[in-house]
Amino acid sequence: MAEQNIKSMKLYSHMERVHRELEEMGIDRESPLGVEDLAAIDQLHYHGHDAVALSASRLGLTADSRVAEVGSGMGGPARYLAASVGCHVTALELQPDLNELAISLTDRCSLSERVTHLCGDVLDDHLSAGAFDAVVSWLALYHIGDHDALFAQIGGALRPGGGLYVEDLGRRGDFTPEEQDLMRGKLFGNCTPSAAEYEADLGRAGFTDIKLEDVSDDWTEFTTARLAAYRNQRSRHVRVHDEETVDDMDEFYGTVVRLFQGGNMAGFRITARKA
Repeated sequence: MAEQNIKSMKLYSHMERVHRELEEMGIDRESPLGVEDLAAIDQLHYHGHDAVALSASRLGLTADSRVAEVGSGMGGPARYLAASVGCHVTALELQPDLNELAISLTDRCSLSERVTHLCGDVLDDHLSAGAFDAVVSWLALYHIGDHDALFAQIGGALRPGGGLYVEDLGRRGDFTPEEQDLMRGKLFGNCTPSAAEYEADLGRAGFTDIKLEDVSDDWTEFTTARLAAYRNQRSRHVRVHDEETVDDMDEFYGTVVRLFQGGNMAGFRITARKA
């Protein structure tokens, strides 16, 4: 999975917007941060800290837990887990610029002892075998085309009985040719299985106690409201950022809404255990 290709997804571009948002809050580039300062900025999934807290509850995470996050972005979920639960999180991110930004933000939050950032592809053995009590991921695994290889790596990183929590995109119905182009070109979607196919993928990798919840309707409402709010504040966003950044984010948010409202793209919340 070439790093440069994922930049076709505009959510992963214009990362200067993070610093601009903090400066708008009166926080300069060197000042210490708290995870709450970043809550509206560093959560690239849906429902922010609430979604991360749900993972901790469902997996039974404690301060003694060793957790790996796959596709950790700018490190928001990893920092929140470390700060709220006290666990240690190894945050694995493919894109060097996001990983470098994540390291900086984690340091400014004084969480570097609890969050270890790694840059690389999950398929390349970056996660130590049997080292983790849990693996978590938000809206990242659908970027990875080979589910068999992916879940073999994740399963290998977990100790026996270790837990998996995933929020991911899939499909309810067959994408139209136009939707396929949007999924691949705008969302860098390389694997969008049905619910049954997702469960089968996990089963082949040796996972048990698989629970898959279809949250498509909720995510459709969330992303539709997000797009409307973003457009309502366009003049503010242009002032803080610039026209190109705002246009690109608007295009990305709009594409997500279009796909969800089409009825074929699905949102899944999944938990499972390694046998």
